[in-house]
Amino acid sequence: MTGALSRRRRGRERAWLRGAPAPRWVRWLPVGLLVALCVVQLATHEKLDLGFLLGAIPPLAALSYGPALTAVFGAVVLALLSLPFMDLGHPGNTDELTIAFVAVLSVLIAWVRSRREDQLVTVRTVAEAAQFAVLPPLRDRVGTVRCAGLYRAATRGALVGGDLFDVRRGPSGVRAVIGDVQGHGLAAVGTVAGLLGAFREAVLDQPDLTGVAARLDRRLVVDAAEDEHHELFATALLLEFPDDAPVVRVLSCGHPRPLLLRGHEVIELRVPSGAPLGLGIAGLSPPEQMTVRLRPGDRLLGLTDGLIEARDASGAFYPLAERLVKFGAEDPAKLTDALWLDVVRFAGTVRDDLTLLVFAPEIDPADDRVPQEIDPAEDH
Repeated sequence: MTGALSRRRRGRERAWLRGAPAPRWVRWLPVGLLVALCVVQLATHEKLDLGFLLGAIPPLAALSYGPALTAVFGAVVLALLSLPFMDLGHPGNTDELTIAFVAVLSVLIAWVRSRREDQLVTVRTVAEAAQFAVLPPLRDRVGTVRCAGLYRAATRGALVGGDLFDVRRGPSGVRAVIGDVQGHGLAAVGTVAGLLGAFREAVLDQPDLTGVAARLDRRLVVDAAEDEHHELFATALLLEFPDDAPVVRVLSCGHPRPLLLRGHEVIELRVPSGAPLGLGIAGLSPPEQMTVRLRPGDRLLGLTDGLIEARDASGAFYPLAERLVKFGAEDPAKLTDALWLDVVRFAGTVRDDLTLLVFAPEIDPADDRVPQEIDPAEDH
């Protein structure tokens, strides 16, 4: 798992007060306030009436500590109130009872918070395991192809959305899919799971990409037939890096075109666009496949529209091809990281599911098994 894609696990966007552990400064807050009050009272000749601030320490402790440590903070506060040399405002019985009640209540709150945190951790662990089972992390290398990727789900806190990808080793080479299903967010996860399952089977038993597309199309048609009022469709880009030739075969089912990064040149592959998946016609009228000769150092980028449709404050779309020229010399893993930071700076917030995969096949400069050079900028 490399590059920005690895942030699916590391950067879950869980903030404090939404189930994440309290930040370090919150844990030190009750300790700091307690020490500061003691220092101020002992260092000043004229005693200040600061006893009321002690009542805030147990609730602050309850935000980040368990019930036992919260009870310790409460006991320390009550002890300081009773020490004559501290002279914390000469509290009376009513004040001490009030702070004791606040301390007991804080212990109860800390206990409830700890129980809730434990439950959230369990639920989150199960949810993450289920999501990673649907969409496993991208491996650094599949066969002779190095891979790096960027994947961001539109739903905050989710690891899987309406985009999909997979890279698998087949009997005769490496095959990959990048897709975008109808809708986005958690509502599309079921469709993503169905398509990925069909792709993993098709990689093993379909002789070409046309057969893979037909299998994915049939999967959506069958799933949609279970509910006559529900339509399912998806766009997809299928790639194949065969073992017997330094080429890439590309097939598009209504998906954004891939980009070929050759040195500092960015080439949009003019792949003929077929019908989206789910219409039931991929097997009858298959999309046209394009074959491109690869050179050593070439990198191929597949993406979903969440990247190219990101907009800035003025409504302008993210100029991916122009930005790629700037980052073209980067390593594939670093390229995805650089593009993610750049698109966030450009758009501020990305509100759609977003996927970008970078493929760097290993090509032998002496390999001449495809004697005819194929111009990737032309239609085929």
